[in-house]
Amino acid sequence: MVVYIDLIFAANLLIDGVLLWLTGWLVKMKVSWWRLALSSLVGALYVVMMFVPELSFLYTFLIKFGLSVIMLWIAFGFRSLQSYLRALGAFYIINFAAAGGIVGVHYLLQSSGDIWNGIMFTSAGGQAHRLKIGFWFVLAFLPLVLFLFKLIHTSRMHREQLDTYIGEVLVEIDAVSVICKGLLDTGNRLNDPLTRIPVMVMEASLWEGHLPASWIGKLTQGDADKLLLETDGQSFAWQDRMRLVPYRGVNRGSSFMLALKPDFVSIKLGEETYQSRRVLIGLDGGTLSGDGAYRAIIHPDLIQKEQMAEAAVSC
Repeated sequence: MVVYIDLIFAANLLIDGVLLWLTGWLVKMKVSWWRLALSSLVGALYVVMMFVPELSFLYTFLIKFGLSVIMLWIAFGFRSLQSYLRALGAFYIINFAAAGGIVGVHYLLQSSGDIWNGIMFTSAGGQAHRLKIGFWFVLAFLPLVLFLFKLIHTSRMHREQLDTYIGEVLVEIDAVSVICKGLLDTGNRLNDPLTRIPVMVMEASLWEGHLPASWIGKLTQGDADKLLLETDGQSFAWQDRMRLVPYRGVNRGSSFMLALKPDFVSIKLGEETYQSRRVLIGLDGGTLSGDGAYRAIIHPDLIQKEQMAEAAVSC
């Protein structure tokens, strides 16, 4: 059997560098390129030493753990015990995730014959399984596994950040109550130009059954001002609650949004609950969130205590 030590050294140098960089990204610690290269070099040299029989005593749990401690100290330094332990935990989590991903992909691609050929019977009557993963297999699939790990973690962090801005919205009109999730949009400044009443946008489908049947589909086409001309007061009980709010969309000119004047709006965001009557409900004919995480856009003025007090006095 021919072993190319230079290839093994280069591959482990690259793998250690990627693992350390991903550790820094996970714990939000900056690492300079020379520290990263030096730490990766120490890890790659350790792997090469396993081909020296006289150094076999170095391959114990304590030595391996001590090497990881040294590699992290070289890469990130020692700022505090807490940050160091966070980096150490993240380093091992990433390593275990990478190793588990490689083993999982390997088993996924194996045939039943490969699995049976790896089963061995021990002298005590037990069974063991021999796992042989090729060097090039690891080198090919490790970047993919780490990329998926980073992608999933980024998506999770984004969702956690988004959840802090998502609250529960309750809107009451006459005897009708609609409850949905709403996203607080701090950049939303949509107001009725005449009364300066804030506009909270909701999906029109939430009011299906209470609006004229033809409106839901036509709201997606714009021309909200034309819908009011198609309905008289007898066929639509909320005719006197309708408003037209002018707005300017992204990459679009000025248009109109159909809005309802509710009796009451309650917003629960975190541990706080905000209530208002001075608000309009803009109707959007599309879907506000592709994954259904929220179905309303909360105006920032609706969660200001000062605004709530003014709304209560005006009512």
